[in-house]
Amino acid sequence: MSTDLERRRDRLARELAELQWDLGGLTYEMASRDHFRLDVLARQAAKLQHLDAELAEVERMLKLDQAGAAGACGSCGALYARGSVFCWQCGKDLMDRGEVGTVAGG
Repeated sequence: MSTDLERRRDRLARELAELQWDLGGLTYEMASRDHFRLDVLARQAAKLQHLDAELAEVERMLKLDQAGAAGACGSCGALYARGSVFCWQCGKDLMDRGEVGTVAGG
């Protein structure tokens, strides 16, 4: 699994760098002509933000995979091990206790 994630991360990083380069070139061209099209810049920036968020998620999954962690705290983002009940960093309850009361009812 880690190899697939690493390949995906590398591909996304290349695409991100290319989009950053393109956005910079586009902005330069508009500046040199003293004519900015904010709609075009905003569309390109939105693509860049979407790709950046996807890359961040892949990097988070890789970090979890490489650390052998069970997950990340929904409150502070700290990694936690399998079997953890509380987050070591912020103290948030990591267990889903919603079903406990319904089982004992019989």
